[in-house]
Amino acid sequence: MTEQPELEKKPVFDLSLLVDEPTNVYHARASEFMSSHQLIDFIKCPLLHQRKRLGLIPDLDSAAYLVGRAAHTLILEGDEAYANEYAIGGPINEKTGRPFGNTTKAWQEWADAQGKAVLTFGQADTVAKMAAAVRGHEAARDLLSAGKAEGVLRSSYCDAPCQVRIDWMHPDLGIVDLKTCNDAAYFEFDAKRFHYHHQLAFYREAIWAATGLRLPVTIIAVEKSEPFRAGVWRVTDVALDMAAAENADAMRRLRNCREDDCWPTLFEDVRYLTIVSGS
Repeated sequence: MTEQPELEKKPVFDLSLLVDEPTNVYHARASEFMSSHQLIDFIKCPLLHQRKRLGLIPDLDSAAYLVGRAAHTLILEGDEAYANEYAIGGPINEKTGRPFGNTTKAWQEWADAQGKAVLTFGQADTVAKMAAAVRGHEAARDLLSAGKAEGVLRSSYCDAPCQVRIDWMHPDLGIVDLKTCNDAAYFEFDAKRFHYHHQLAFYREAIWAATGLRLPVTIIAVEKSEPFRAGVWRVTDVALDMAAAENADAMRRLRNCREDDCWPTLFEDVRYLTIVSGS
């Protein structure tokens, strides 16, 4: 059995600096404060960023997002918060003795009456297996052994008001971000594709601006299907420093776009596609 690397421990953060705030309140202040997700949208496409800010592109929801959010709640906030935020199951069809499907009118009427998000039995089973995988991983368990979930901090970053909502802050081990993935073997590719390095560098720099502390950053990732593997990745200082520099450049370009009211797609110029066929 491979020995788990010991996580570096040093006092770094006063948890009382993080504010408890409902998710909807945090998101409602998006027009006042820049967030990492807004900045990543700008890095991907300035026009996308602006259209989202204007409310022209609605946020999409899906069963995958629902399961991911539920897993975050159970893993980071515990059983009580999970039970308070999610109902599980559905009404039973007396003719079959089995639950109605979640596309039926009977199930939808039941779901509407719950007053909270609803998980099917299958979704709840997936969430439970994801939580068990994280709790069974020694390094992940150490990271989540002390700290605060979903704490909010606001500061000024690159001369702009910013806000971060941190999945988990450990007082000694720093920033911990929980991700879900389809296949842990490809998580590092997902991290680049979804700009996790830019997101977490934004967190680190916003906290540094508020406290003068440079915190370590770690990601816990867990699969959403069998075999429900969990893994832990320490984000290197080199990766965070490079992403922070790219974030700062993006913040500068964002100010220019706002001043000029010009929002490019980043595909204005002709590109060259070279395809080399194999023998």
